[in-house]
Amino acid sequence: MLRSILFTAALSACVTCLAAWSIDTDRSTPDKHGLFEIREEARRFIAQENAKGHEQWSVLEPNAKVLVPRCAVPLQAHWTPKSLGRSKPSVAVICAAAVPNEVMRQWDVHVPVRQKPD
Repeated sequence: MLRSILFTAALSACVTCLAAWSIDTDRSTPDKHGLFEIREEARRFIAQENAKGHEQWSVLEPNAKVLVPRCAVPLQAHWTPKSLGRSKPSVAVICAAAVPNEVMRQWDVHVPVRQKPD
């Protein structure tokens, strides 16, 4: 019975923590690059693309499961090449040099976008 009560209490605490998490609160730390900053870089790129006046795009949320090391250089962004086989358009946010770590030296995160309705 006590085990059941403890499990229920722990589950409730986890749900509360997950409910408070969002892309807006996932900021960079000394060890990891936050999804907030990654999404903001995609938004900057899309704002420049929208200013060209051809098509109008909006940025969606990056995959919340993504975890990448902190980038040591400014992020870059460009359209994800169609040759990568993605079914929908996305922006590749690229880190050319991550802070030294044992996992990866560089990374890219593909942030989905959608065309704004006319």
